[in-house]
Amino acid sequence: MDLKVKNKYKTEFKKALDTFTEKLEKYVSTENGDWSVKGFIDVYKNIYTISSDTKIVSKILEIHIFPQILQFAEENGYNIILTEHQNYYPDLTFIHKENEDVKFAVDLKTTYRKKSGISSFTLGSHGSYFKERDKKKNIQFPYSEYLAHFCLGVIYTRTDLKDDVSETEIYQVQELQEEYETPNQKIGDREVTTVDNLKSITSVIKDFDFFVAEKWKIASDKQGSGNTANIGSTLSIEDLRNENGIFSQLGEEWFDEYWINYGSATMVKDGKPTKITTLKDFLEFKGRTDLLDKIVSRATYKKDTK
Repeated sequence: MDLKVKNKYKTEFKKALDTFTEKLEKYVSTENGDWSVKGFIDVYKNIYTISSDTKIVSKILEIHIFPQILQFAEENGYNIILTEHQNYYPDLTFIHKENEDVKFAVDLKTTYRKKSGISSFTLGSHGSYFKERDKKKNIQFPYSEYLAHFCLGVIYTRTDLKDDVSETEIYQVQELQEEYETPNQKIGDREVTTVDNLKSITSVIKDFDFFVAEKWKIASDKQGSGNTANIGSTLSIEDLRNENGIFSQLGEEWFDEYWINYGSATMVKDGKPTKITTLKDFLEFKGRTDLLDKIVSRATYKKDTK
């Protein structure tokens, strides 16, 4: 497949994803912007509210929008393959029904707003499958088989900051009750509160913002989490929407080369060998100081201290 055909498929897929994400906000929200998911319900019609723990919210959000993703794939002529293992990349592989050489990687990423941007998230590993692009270690298909790697992102506001599952509440909703049910009962030591309707239960998150971006266009030059080999993202909401990360003016080739060599390339600084962990140092190491002005300022990536 030549480059022109690849770009045609990629442009069409990205455009379709952009249109799709515009519909998702309405799908997951009530008319006032709250999350339409209120909690879990049991056979006795008790509603258990959700903790705002990010892992719990992320998983339920993924489940919530998954039927829409399946519908999107069907309408646009793609099959979806899910990862075979939890730590595999990507979350979703889209394969064109009429041309199986057309594959797109889509990772679902959720994060919440902070005062100066968002809580950070990662864009996949820069380890084995990223470096050995013809291999299948921890990846559904070899990295090089994908025409593009996309992030389908969800940004939201937390209604409160309680992560403790024990802080969740239990409700019975008047509009769901039957005659034999007893309001204000207890489950163990916990009170069950009766409310008039589902909408009166406070949602743990609200104000959704969905976006689609190619991974390399929103990447930073820093790892996204601790000691693990994960690529970090920009922390600016505006830059995420506009695909305006630190590599966005340099191109995907520089993103690939930088992250393939991250932490292993070394330069002499102040007379001492130093591992290269910034894009500026990497370009200087490669003798491409002429490209320094194409580095998008990292000032927008400043982390919130809270």
